[in-house]
Amino acid sequence: MLLTIDVGNTQTVYGLFEGEEIVDHWRVATDPRRTSDELSVMTQGLLSQHSTAGKPGGLTGLSICSTVPSVLHEMRDMSKRHYGDVPTVMVEPGVKTGVPILVDNPKEVGADRIMNALAAHYLYDGPVIVVDFGTATSFDAVSAKGEFLGGAIAPGIEISVEALGMRGAQLRKIELTKPRSIIGKNTVECMQSGILYGFAGQVDGVVHRMAEEMAEDPDDVTVVATGGLAALVLDESEVVDVHEPWLTLVGLRLVYERNSAS
Repeated sequence: MLLTIDVGNTQTVYGLFEGEEIVDHWRVATDPRRTSDELSVMTQGLLSQHSTAGKPGGLTGLSICSTVPSVLHEMRDMSKRHYGDVPTVMVEPGVKTGVPILVDNPKEVGADRIMNALAAHYLYDGPVIVVDFGTATSFDAVSAKGEFLGGAIAPGIEISVEALGMRGAQLRKIELTKPRSIIGKNTVECMQSGILYGFAGQVDGVVHRMAEEMAEDPDDVTVVATGGLAALVLDESEVVDVHEPWLTLVGLRLVYERNSAS
């Protein structure tokens, strides 16, 4: 079984694949202070919840990407010390992804964004826009040839909520949920309305403009939503075609297959 690990700035997502099917998954907080030994204990604890992967020889491969350099270093050490007999692919410069990166400085593009581009092109073929709702909200344009064209990055939903609570004297942190109506009747509902419908409008506006640049007919562009907070905005956005919660993990599976076969 293949274990994929996507280390984000806020959360780390584990996905366990049997062939092309994701059979189990876990989401934990990202802590850049964790050592490789601590990461190993946590990883083994998660795997122990699965009847096959937690047994000796149950894990046949590891595929890892990280947007946090310190965690990537510890993940590399973990894989060498605790999973030395398991073939491992770390997504970093030199790893074959098959995704041409058509930006000014390809090294600036986060590994998770490349994994999303790879998976989106594999799943939907034609021009695609990936909207990833994570610590930041990123918009990534992928051509019909599978090229990463660039994109846009905006503050994420949780960052915006935290900023409002910190900078507003009479505002506070709130639960991220849909309010009774768009016209809030109290401070909490007003903040929920502004966050939810404001981000939905942002997504629609940015995607419309990107699609117009990518294709003669913007309707030919498939819009894929992913990330931990995508479900919050999905029902309010007019442009999202499909929700793929494990898009990055699918990309990690694909890049593992491309590199382990060589």
